[in-house]
Amino acid sequence: MVRFGYTMMTEQAGPTDLVDHLVLAERAGFDFSVTSDHYFPWLASQGHAPHAWTVLGAAAQATTRIPLMTYVTCPILRYHPAVVAQKAATLQLLSGGRFRLGLGAGENLNEHVVGGGWPPADVRHEMLEEAVEIIRALFAGGYVNHRGTHYDVESAKLWDLPEQAPPIGIAVSGQQSCGLAGRLADLVIATEPKSELLESFARHGGAGKPRVGQLPISYDPDRDAAVARAHDQFRWFAGGWKVNAELPGPTAFAAATQFVRPDDVAGSIPCGDDPDRFIAAVAPYVEAGFTEVAVVQVGGETQPAFLDWAERTLLPALRHTWPE
Repeated sequence: MVRFGYTMMTEQAGPTDLVDHLVLAERAGFDFSVTSDHYFPWLASQGHAPHAWTVLGAAAQATTRIPLMTYVTCPILRYHPAVVAQKAATLQLLSGGRFRLGLGAGENLNEHVVGGGWPPADVRHEMLEEAVEIIRALFAGGYVNHRGTHYDVESAKLWDLPEQAPPIGIAVSGQQSCGLAGRLADLVIATEPKSELLESFARHGGAGKPRVGQLPISYDPDRDAAVARAHDQFRWFAGGWKVNAELPGPTAFAAATQFVRPDDVAGSIPCGDDPDRFIAAVAPYVEAGFTEVAVVQVGGETQPAFLDWAERTLLPALRHTWPE
């Protein structure tokens, strides 16, 4: 069985609209939702970056069924892991047990705002491993003291703990992160349909655990408009995470993608309103072994029309292709 999710993309809509969109997504019948957590948009044309955790708190109260998840939060610089644990526990309570904590090693785009430089990937993974250790210790209850390589925790305790701690997901893009996720995570997160990532996750202890992917799409009855919007707001996607994690701001992303053409974007992001085109884009994720796929509809202003079409056309087509 494959579950299909909706993405609250905080880079392309304000906080009130994001919550309104999730209410519509729940009504449309999406199986779960994920939420980006950025301090900056990738490109200025996206135009937004509200505080994701505040939005999630409002979304937890505005919805009743749809699961919530960070996709992903970085607990190593902008947020201290002890604070992430407190936020996650609170959100699990507010949502009635519907929250999963997706974590990753972060992007310079968002983490540079607190100063201190941008560590190389291997150091970020060390920091992430230590952060997960702290978060799990706090989820277990009681006082936590920690003297580590990267973090100190002084007599911390979560006073409001849910009966079931939020499952922890870890984002992967290569062998090092797959090893980390396999050892420490309850589920794996990836944005590329690469079976080798899931296989590595399984070898390191992740066998049988949920595997969550994400796919940008650009729905519009006018395919040319869909392509133009995807190029305007999502051409950064062509860089890949090894590049994207290093760039410091929207101006850098604009410069790095100045030669990406609309046709290049249309080759990697399905555009238009033909459900077969979207099914073909989801297929590599299913074939790679993902158990959940969240779609990102490009363009904040297009969400209500997209969600109406998704309820009537896209979700039935996906479930017909991959029935329970």
